[in-house]
Amino acid sequence: MDQSSIFGPFFAMLGLTLAVWVYMYVRRISWIRANDIQPDQLTPNEMARLAPPEISNPSDNLKNLFEMPVLFYALVLYLYVTEQVDPTYLAAAWGFVAFRVLHSLVHCTFNKVMLRFNLYLVSSLALFYLGLRAALDFASR
Repeated sequence: MDQSSIFGPFFAMLGLTLAVWVYMYVRRISWIRANDIQPDQLTPNEMARLAPPEISNPSDNLKNLFEMPVLFYALVLYLYVTEQVDPTYLAAAWGFVAFRVLHSLVHCTFNKVMLRFNLYLVSSLALFYLGLRAALDFASR
């Protein structure tokens, strides 16, 4: 199998992060302008107090994209460097990305918490599978 195929989900995840970042700033800047928010009100505490969920949720989602996905990036690089990429790893990586995309869509829009939680859970299980399988493969060498 072409080892570089693992970079498809890697770059898709980067694309998701960029898309959420752009969406967050478009929403936030529009809200700041519409509400005539002053620069001294843009501290994290004031933003948390003033911003409604439709403004704070995309920001919270962007923070989420620097938590579990960091493990994903490390695992992808490990799999590539050790030439272990196979169809099962690739499917799990795409599964992780697909469910993170769905999670971000829910979080940044209508934010139904239990749906979002279940999407996060499935993505996490895909990530845990990647990590556990890679660790077991490493230990069996």
